[in-house]
Amino acid sequence: MRFTKVEPAYTSKHGCRLVWKGTEEDDSDTVILTKDELDSLVEILKRDKAGKITLEDQVSAILVNSDVTQFTLQGHRPLEADTLEIQKKILEYAKIPHEPQYIHINPKEFYPSVWIRKDEKKEDRDLEKHEDKQTLLQAILSSQPEIEDQSLSESDVFRIFATRRSTRKFAKSKIEEWKVDKILAAADTAPTAGNFQGLKIFYVKNNKTKEALVEAANKQPYVNAPLVLVFCMDPARVNLKFPQNILEKFSMQDATLAAAYAQIAASGLGLSSIWIGMIDEEKVKSILGTKLRPSSILCIGYPDKKKPPKSRRKLKELIEVIE
Repeated sequence: MRFTKVEPAYTSKHGCRLVWKGTEEDDSDTVILTKDELDSLVEILKRDKAGKITLEDQVSAILVNSDVTQFTLQGHRPLEADTLEIQKKILEYAKIPHEPQYIHINPKEFYPSVWIRKDEKKEDRDLEKHEDKQTLLQAILSSQPEIEDQSLSESDVFRIFATRRSTRKFAKSKIEEWKVDKILAAADTAPTAGNFQGLKIFYVKNNKTKEALVEAANKQPYVNAPLVLVFCMDPARVNLKFPQNILEKFSMQDATLAAAYAQIAASGLGLSSIWIGMIDEEKVKSILGTKLRPSSILCIGYPDKKKPPKSRRKLKELIEVIE
């Protein structure tokens, strides 16, 4: 995987998406940074320092070394980027002028090294080890990199599963844009048939549209929530050689999984949600101005009152073991 570019966040004007590409056409990876995480990374890179940024789950981290920036992400394969390359693209994205230090002697926080950035105009930005062992020792003993740390709330997936519950009354509090980005990013990572992502998500901001969806959802008032996402099937995207009914089945599964990922992400961000399946599909299509068949509406917001999760049936009643 090779780091390729920095893109804007899904919906907000803050934060960003870091994109990696593999050798295969559809082999890619993305890391979403919040505004605070991006600001911390910019602060390190613009000063040509090494450092560490702890991400919101308190487990994942960005380790900025002199030559390589490492992304150690919980439940995710590790990613790397050439520090000079990511520095250039991040600071360009942040619109911060910067002259890179091609000769840069600095011990790493995470594994010691002394290296020289070669001028890209002359030597293609190759990196080479410094030959003077005494200089290496002196550099390690005399220099300390700055550490950028960021304290964020704990987020554990099993705790999220255990405490999530549906909410039918939301507070009027506005949801932060970076949280909306995280929710949409979670939906984007959901597994899909052949990775064709046979779905489309309508992010409904318009209040009149929300009110119309209330009528299309059996007059359930909580559909008019701070954040309303309508998940629709798009079987035309599923480029597999199967009968149409199978492609539609795949597309329904794609849309359902994406909604589930978004719902779990919302819970992990301190929000609550209600999944709406009782909908007049034709009315929803007319309201959204689409021919795509809706599978569900996910309504998200801060709960008006926090409640404990409801009890569930015993696992032995749910599971049948076939030996």
